[in-house]
Amino acid sequence: MAMAQQSLPRAVVEHLVRQVVYERLGKPLPRAATAPNPLVVNVSARHCHLTPQAVESLFGKGHQLQVHKWLYQAGQFAAKETVTLIGPRSRVISNLRILGPCRNLNQIELAYTDAIALGFDIPLRASGNIDGTPGCMLMGPAGFFEMPNGVIRALRHVHLHPDDAAFYGVKQGDNMKLKIGGPCAISLERLLCRVDPSFKLEVHIDTDEGNACNLQPETPCELVP
Repeated sequence: MAMAQQSLPRAVVEHLVRQVVYERLGKPLPRAATAPNPLVVNVSARHCHLTPQAVESLFGKGHQLQVHKWLYQAGQFAAKETVTLIGPRSRVISNLRILGPCRNLNQIELAYTDAIALGFDIPLRASGNIDGTPGCMLMGPAGFFEMPNGVIRALRHVHLHPDDAAFYGVKQGDNMKLKIGGPCAISLERLLCRVDPSFKLEVHIDTDEGNACNLQPETPCELVP
């Protein structure tokens, strides 16, 4: 599967430019510029992760997810396919985006605002921790798929390469703080650390959190151990 071209996030460009400018001026780099990788903060809108079996139930035998847009983490993409989520009392969210590739469990990630609109009482969970969570019905062009559980609000988290974890002095399962500047400046506590050699440094917050601070590409952000 060929990977489509995509522009670099603004934070990546600024990080590279800052390093070059300070080097040419012969000045010591500020701490943020000495980090091995630039900090990218993205808002993760409501979406779902599905197993191959669920995809076939919703879109037909043998169906495979098609790439709509590549995401910042290597190999991850927003699929062209979307589904309709049917919640309590038949309230629905249409065009719920599937993220690929397929996983070994079915999970839906909503913001609390989404859950309230649907009539859900959802727990705050780390991705993959779906025991005891509410379920729902999904509808696709080829049929329905019932999820007995898997609807959560995902814990805000940061993806770190081991080099990033060493720089910030954290490890898998630790918590960090994200300081977000701008006119609606806020600090977000309990940012779960997820460390893996395949990861790029990236923070995921949901739409409620992103709207609260009016996060924009130019909004300054800082990770604090």
